[in-house]
Amino acid sequence: MLAIAAAVLFFIAFLINAADIATNDTFTSTNFMLIGLTVLALHVGGVGTGWSGRGRRR
Repeated sequence: MLAIAAAVLFFIAFLINAADIATNDTFTSTNFMLIGLTVLALHVGGVGTGWSGRGRRR
């Protein structure tokens, strides 16, 4: 789920950059890219996967 959120943030950053949309300092394409990278790092780190670190017990 976090990977999908990261992809959406990257797409928004691409649209802002490609369309040359004038935004304020908060909603720049660089900020969206950095938030997307943070969400992607959380996804790769295993946050929000729902897996237990212990594994199954027999």
